[in-house]
Amino acid sequence: MPSAASEQILVVATRTAPCVELVNALADRAERAPARFHLVVPATPYGWAWLADMYSGGVDAARYLSAAITRYRSAGLDVGSARVGDPDPMAAVMDALGTSDYDGIVVSTLPRHLSAWLRLDLPHRLRSVTGLPVTHVVGTQARLSTRPHGRTSIRARVRPESAEL
Repeated sequence: MPSAASEQILVVATRTAPCVELVNALADRAERAPARFHLVVPATPYGWAWLADMYSGGVDAARYLSAAITRYRSAGLDVGSARVGDPDPMAAVMDALGTSDYDGIVVSTLPRHLSAWLRLDLPHRLRSVTGLPVTHVVGTQARLSTRPHGRTSIRARVRPESAEL
């Protein structure tokens, strides 16, 4: 159970939110001092979805959020809050900072060659804008085991007779 002296840590991640690297980093952080984690998963679409609709990342963000909450709690982490945020990660963090006070921020990204957030220099920008200590964790994209309701794989949609063309 968290004490009143628990530090409030804002965690910002999308596809890496439930990854083992981030869970381990948060567990290490919680071992050093009591901490309560507040997760924001920006609804950032990736791939071609960004071109079609900037706000199309909400379904995937909700799935990563749910998987992350389950993994954090399984690891014994104190999850104070969790929500899907604005598609712009900077705006998502600023929204969270507008409603609560935090002692630090943890940003989890994909490796440099895959991360749009690192191309934007998000960890440094957050440190500059907020004045809070920012920890950067490089993670791997978490694989979600089930598809959202109503979505099927491309193989399930291809009829056998069309494969003969």
